Order: sequence, then structure tokens, then C-alpha cells
Amino acid sequence: MTFRKLRWRLFATLALIYVLVYFYRVSLAVVSADISRDLALSPRQLGTLSGVLFYVYALAQIPLGPLIDRIGPRRVIAACGLLTTIGGLLFARAGSLTTAMTGRVLIGLGTAAVLMATFTIFSRWYSKQEFSRASGLMVAVGNLGNLAGTAPLALAVGLIGWRSAFLVVALLQGLATLLIYLKVQDRPPLAVHETSEHEAAKPGILAAWGILARDRSFWLLALLAFWWYGNYLAVQGLWGGPFLMHLAGLSREGAGRMLMWTSIGFIVGSPLMDRVACRVFHSYSRTLLAGQLLLAGLMTGFLGWLTRVPPGWPLAAYFLALGLAVSSGVMIYPITRSNVPVAMVGTGLTSLNLFVLLGAATTQQAMGLLIEHGGGYTQAGFRVAFSLPVTGLLLASLLFLLARNCPAGTA
Repeated sequence: MTFRKLRWRLFATLALIYVLVYFYRVSLAVVSADISRDLALSPRQLGTLSGVLFYVYALAQIPLGPLIDRIGPRRVIAACGLLTTIGGLLFARAGSLTTAMTGRVLIGLGTAAVLMATFTIFSRWYSKQEFSRASGLMVAVGNLGNLAGTAPLALAVGLIGWRSAFLVVALLQGLATLLIYLKVQDRPPLAVHETSEHEAAKPGILAAWGILARDRSFWLLALLAFWWYGNYLAVQGLWGGPFLMHLAGLSREGAGRMLMWTSIGFIVGSPLMDRVACRVFHSYSRTLLAGQLLLAGLMTGFLGWLTRVPPGWPLAAYFLALGLAVSSGVMIYPITRSNVPVAMVGTGLTSLNLFVLLGAATTQQAMGLLIEHGGGYTQAGFRVAFSLPVTGLLLASLLFLLARNCPAGTA
């Protein structure tokens, strides 16, 4: 098999399991009413149930980075895939909040390694110049799981119920994990790209973290990544569905269709961001900043004016634009790849991903508290809740102006 075909097989196998990662991240938005009814959950408990996956996912980044660098990404993904399968089965059968939380914790642990381990493999199979395109395409393909967690999931729940739908996903997770173990290779069979860099000595765990801790631009990027993903998952992962159902009067299926357009925007935009960075802004950093400012502007819709947008194509166009703006966030990965030696790329990427997932976890949970104490599922309650991620993203974007510029094509 040629090297090109080997890379495509590698990409396809890793993409399959990443699709499931994204599904688990966003699937509660569509089934929130069903799960709240069956498990008797308040808005605060629902926010905690959704957020716990991201807390666990985020904290798992700390040991996973060094583990990926030391024992190899394939083994880490396969081991974590088993945890995800068990967690998915528990969640599908949950009869109480405790069991559902246990399932979500295991899913959080199991999915935590997939993207960063995948990007570590990419750093060995793709050159620096190819990495941005490959990582953007992976995020785009992974968003098919995001897409599956919207209208298709709503349809499946209507046909077979949320428990059976999640049981099917858990079984698919087990099959994908087996494929990863059997088919994925950590490195190409021959040294094709940047051999000298791959063979460089790996810094110790504390030394690698020390390099990152002393880099001001890393912290500014991490802060922006925190609020980027916090805004995205505030809409797509949990609260976008209730907002559309309670304030816009949409059904579960209708809310799922609108959120599906955000997924489409993310899918379309992710592989295009590298081209935008190279041909328009000539910078990964400026592309990221422009996209985040656009995202913040669009997110103000949830503070009130979105309810005045007519349903149908105008509302769908809004969510499509939201997804395109969100897709600019994929620039955080080539920026990190550009600034981190390949010998510690797993540690660099997982350290950044810690903040990405903390943003999703804390935002979703905090918004649940704000909704509960701000008037419930009312316009006032949602306005108070969505003010948090919008304000955070605006401030982080302004601070990112102080970060080191990363020209396009250097990653």
C-alpha cells in the first residue's frame, strides 16, 4: 500500500472514533427534555450532568499528554475507548442521576484522549505545512457526530427512545475502538517527514509544562480557547435546544434541525480555515481573532434579538453563520503545533485542550445555575445566562491582541 493510501486509511479510522466523541459532547441538547423527565432533573442538575463530562475530560488532559508522548497515542486511544463503551452502556441504562453521572464520567475519561492523540499521530505522519489542513479536516469530519446529535438524534429518539439510541452508539463505540487497536500505527513505516525532529529527545513532564507555563502567548491562547468552546457548547451542547423550544416555540425536532445548521457551518468552515488564514489574513492568529469577534457578535442574539428572527430559512441562516464563526477556533491547533517542539506536541496539545474543555464544563454548569436563579426557562433567565459566555469571549479576544502572531504556513 502506498504512503498516501496508508495516510487516508489512518485518517478514516481515527475520524470514525472522533465522530462519536463529538456526538457525546452535544447530544444532551436535543434529549434534555426526555432525560429531565425520566430522571426528574432540575435545570441545575441537567447542567451538572452535561458539564461533568467536560470537567472529567479537561482534567484528564493533565496525565494524558505525557502518556501519549511516552507510551504512544494508539494504545491510549484504545484503552480510553473501552472506558467510553462502558460509560455509554451505563448512561443508556441509567435509572437515576447517580448512574447517569457515572456513565458521563466514564465517557468523559474515555473520549478525553482521542483528538489530542490523533493530532500527535498527525504530527508524525504529516509535515508542518500539512498539519493545519489535516487537523482542520479532522475537526470537520468529527462534526458529523455533532450533526448526528441534532436532527438525526431527535428522529431516532422519536422512533426508538433515547435509551435505545444511546445503546446503539455505545455498541458502535466498541467496534470503533477495536478498529483503532488493529489498524492505527503511531508512526509511518518509513521516516518520511522531519526525521531529525521526531528523533529529538523528549523533555521530562515537568520540563515540558515549564516551557508552556513561561509562554505568555500560550496563556492568552488558552483563555481564548476557553471562551470559544464555552460559547459553542453553551448553544450546541445543552442550552441552545431549551432556548429554541421555550422561547422560539420550536418542537424538539425543530430545535434539532436548527442546531444541525450550526454543525453544518462548523463542518464546512473547518477545512476552509487554513485557506482563509493563508490567503486572506496570512496569519493563523489573526484568522482566529477575526472569527471569535464574529462569534461574539452573533452570540448576542441569545440575549434577546434572536427570538425576533423569523423561523425557517432566516433562523437557519443565523445558525449556519454561527457554525462558520465557530469553525475559526480550529486555528488554536496549528498555532500550538507551530510553537511546540514535536517531541512534546502531545503535552502541548492536551495542555491547551484542558482549557478548551474547562470552558465547556464551567459555562454549561454556570448557565444552569443562572437560569434556575434568574427566572427559569424565560427570556430573562436565558439573557442572564448567555451574558456570561458572550462577555467572556469579548474580553478574551481583546487580550489575545497581546499574543505573539503566528503567520500562516509555519505550522
